[in-house]
Amino acid sequence: MQLRDPNRRAVSKVVDEIQTGDGREIVCDLATGVGKTYICRALIDYLAEQGVRNILIVTPGRTIQNKTVANFTPGQPKFVPGGNYKPVVITPDDYAGGRVGDALHDPDALKVFIFNVQLLTKPTAKASRAAHKTDESIGTALYDHLRDADDLVIIADEHHVYRSEAKKFFEAVRDLGPRALVGLTATPDEADYNAPGRVVFQYSLAEAIADELVKIPVIVYREDGHTDVNTQLADACHLRKVKEETTREWAERNGRPMVNPVLFVVCQSVEEATDVANTLAGPGFIDEPGAVLQVTSGSKDDALEALAGIEQPDSPVRAVVSVNMLKEGWDVKNISVIVALRTLASKTLTEQILGRGLRLPYGERVGFSMVDTVDIIAHDSYRKLLAEKEALLEHVLPQKGTQDSGSSLAGKAGGTRPLPAYNEVQTQGMLVFTADAPVRDDGFGTDVPEAAYIGMADMEHRLAEAGVEKKQIQQVMKPADGAPAIKFPSKRLLEKPDTYSLSFVSSDSVAEKGKQFKHEIEVELKRKALNASRDLDGNVTVHAQDQKSGVATQRSWPIAKVREDLEDRILNLPQLKLTHDEVEHAQRLVHAFLGEAIEADGEDSTPWEEARAELALTQLEKLVVSSFKLKLVETEHEIVTVTVPPPIQSWPQPTMSKMQITDKVIRGMGYTDWGSSILPVVHFDALSTEVKLANMMDVSPKVEWWLRLESRGGTYIQLDNGSCYYPDFIAIDKDGVRWLVEGKSNAEATSESVLAKKAAAVAWAKEVTELGQFGTWKYLFATEAHLSQSNSWDTLLTVTGARG
Repeated sequence: MQLRDPNRRAVSKVVDEIQTGDGREIVCDLATGVGKTYICRALIDYLAEQGVRNILIVTPGRTIQNKTVANFTPGQPKFVPGGNYKPVVITPDDYAGGRVGDALHDPDALKVFIFNVQLLTKPTAKASRAAHKTDESIGTALYDHLRDADDLVIIADEHHVYRSEAKKFFEAVRDLGPRALVGLTATPDEADYNAPGRVVFQYSLAEAIADELVKIPVIVYREDGHTDVNTQLADACHLRKVKEETTREWAERNGRPMVNPVLFVVCQSVEEATDVANTLAGPGFIDEPGAVLQVTSGSKDDALEALAGIEQPDSPVRAVVSVNMLKEGWDVKNISVIVALRTLASKTLTEQILGRGLRLPYGERVGFSMVDTVDIIAHDSYRKLLAEKEALLEHVLPQKGTQDSGSSLAGKAGGTRPLPAYNEVQTQGMLVFTADAPVRDDGFGTDVPEAAYIGMADMEHRLAEAGVEKKQIQQVMKPADGAPAIKFPSKRLLEKPDTYSLSFVSSDSVAEKGKQFKHEIEVELKRKALNASRDLDGNVTVHAQDQKSGVATQRSWPIAKVREDLEDRILNLPQLKLTHDEVEHAQRLVHAFLGEAIEADGEDSTPWEEARAELALTQLEKLVVSSFKLKLVETEHEIVTVTVPPPIQSWPQPTMSKMQITDKVIRGMGYTDWGSSILPVVHFDALSTEVKLANMMDVSPKVEWWLRLESRGGTYIQLDNGSCYYPDFIAIDKDGVRWLVEGKSNAEATSESVLAKKAAAVAWAKEVTELGQFGTWKYLFATEAHLSQSNSWDTLLTVTGARG
């Protein structure tokens, strides 16, 4: 499923914790925008593989209910691809029906129930609950059916929401007797952290920002004292428009689809929301009534439908005005500016406001602030914001003393742990808060890197920065004169098919099976003789004696019928969906099978006797089914050619000369003045390895060209477990050999994940070289120790053992 690293680790931790199946409740605390939906889908695939057939996803309301159903509906924009299992999805709208009734009683059918919590709670005198009523298609009440399922696992989406109805919810859930209850949330309740061992995994917003999985939040203020609502809305509309212009420039320059930035306004009442929507639709603001969408608890279906489609390029919506309805579970990628017309408290910021704008419009950072950030317009005074920064940072920075993701966590809520030390750095018109040291070891040999966790900027500087970025986008960067375009053979996992197909079955394997049916199969006629004898007392005993068998007569089947029955048998397999392509595949397979089977008969018209024909049917079906299973479990790779670097790209900003590098590299800074780098601007993450390697390659007479690779570009090697390895450099030496180059700190070099990537790269280099079409590739893995012993490229090859 190509899970992000924190999601993969979260699934692994959940799997470890629920093995006992003793009904334990656990919680994963992951920052909004990281991908809890993918964790849910991956966990369902894991459970299905283990034989679980009843999974209940509990949602807190209509918005999340609809979104979750869409996650399992192919063709929907929110569909989560990559799963091996296609569950029968059962919702409050369709559980009372024949199709669902059949699935409920089918022990082999994977059933995923998606219900809101209100449906499950017990009926009262004022409120009946349909799930507790007997349904004739089920034979019992749905709630009782779930309670009787001995393999039920419950996944509670937005787990923190149930704290308001905790007693009723947990009574309903506990009464179901699940094997496990897994909660997913970005903001666990304090009670979860106070319960020993309940929160089993944490991935903070700071980590997500540092790992570039979400946008960088920027709080925008005014220093001129204008804090009225109209000023906030006018500034927000202007900034949104500027961000749209910048995004369009970037998208056109890079050949990417346009993602329209949208303004999100959070109000305190329906009346205020109506006033704000009317203001935004007028002149001086959005100035287009159809571009402003108001969504409250009383909104009609057409408004909700428009809300669901605001990510689409043809959506007219440029502003969404809401009260409390959209505070969680609404996950779009194009909320770019937020106005909070309420107290900017830290909990409100993280739970209800900030989380709506964290998702990246292009799935990754693109290097431009207007695209990579979400701006929160909060025109409190600058001093007041600074006074409140401790409260804001408490919910953004991971707290000091947090244990690694493999341990139970405690004490986050309630502020029982101090904040890590942080710096306030003024840069590009923004006051940026950064941790002054890595805040924790994640248990996998890496620390949360130093990065911008939250920024503050006044409106004037923010708009000026937008103007600078537009000019930067219009500048272009090209490879150096004479530099080659490198064809990189990226090794990738073939995607597992979503459905079964006869295309999985090879003609050769079927033909080999057909050879076993060249001759007729005799059916023996068993013969027994009855004999009688007397014992010494004169009693008569009758006993049977086996006689030599005869040959039974059989019905004959014309070859045309044999061919037709074979095709029908495999086309009617329940795993298949009948299409024209499948019919053609069936004809191909039967032709290969009979092509070998009738060879001894010399012609196509000789009939087959019944035993031969019946066995052929069962054997061909068995071969096809086994081929299906093999295809869905085997790991297959493909080689995809990626040409780097692109012939033209935006000039990265900011930049400085490599001569200005002193005791550290600045994340996001581009360094210039290289001699043999293919690109004029290079970014680094580490001084002790990457910068040293770049300088060594740049001055070596043995290296013709070198290229710094993008950290999340197309040049990667994918491992069998699905993780992707992105090497640091490609170097081309004087002999034309292409070197894949990696630098690692001494501490990281022996970690399990790094060793796995190293082994995969060595095997990859051998494989692509043997293919012949990509030239000769070798792999160089250099540690800090290797580099300290080397004063040249030649020496480094010897020290690392890469030369051989």
